[in-house]
Amino acid sequence: MSEDIEVLVSGRTEGPVQAEILVLRLLAGRIELVGPCGPDPWYVEVPDDEDPVGVVDRMCRTNLGEPLLVHSTSWRRSRDGVFLTFVVVMPDNFLPIIAGVPVRRAEMARSDPTAAPRKIDPGQVIEHGLRHLQWLVGDDPAVRRTLSAEWKSILRTYQSEPFRHLRS
Repeated sequence: MSEDIEVLVSGRTEGPVQAEILVLRLLAGRIELVGPCGPDPWYVEVPDDEDPVGVVDRMCRTNLGEPLLVHSTSWRRSRDGVFLTFVVVMPDNFLPIIAGVPVRRAEMARSDPTAAPRKIDPGQVIEHGLRHLQWLVGDDPAVRRTLSAEWKSILRTYQSEPFRHLRS
């Protein structure tokens, strides 16, 4: 069994599990990355005996305030451990006095049909997370109820794409 499958089946990992937290807000009609690490993702170690979603929610509430939405969008192996990526949506106009960085569009990280991408840039992780949120707006009633009309309008530009490497 491959290591990645074993992680999913058994729940065990070799090495640390870290939450990669992308704290997002809407400010002046644009999505910005904002949080304790400014323009960079926020990394928090997840203890073995704790639920990663609960850890991210608690860290946000303790350090930033109440998030609107905490959602895991992906995972990957890196630096001898596992990164669980979370998109955290803060209330519209959250802390306007703190400088944020506008989120820019990025090409998706592309893979082979049976292998992960060889390189994934931070902008591609954010792009994937926003496309995932767009999909959830259409599929998940809780997300649809939670996000503002402005969020939904902006997310419409983040469309999922079909898997490009399917063999015919």
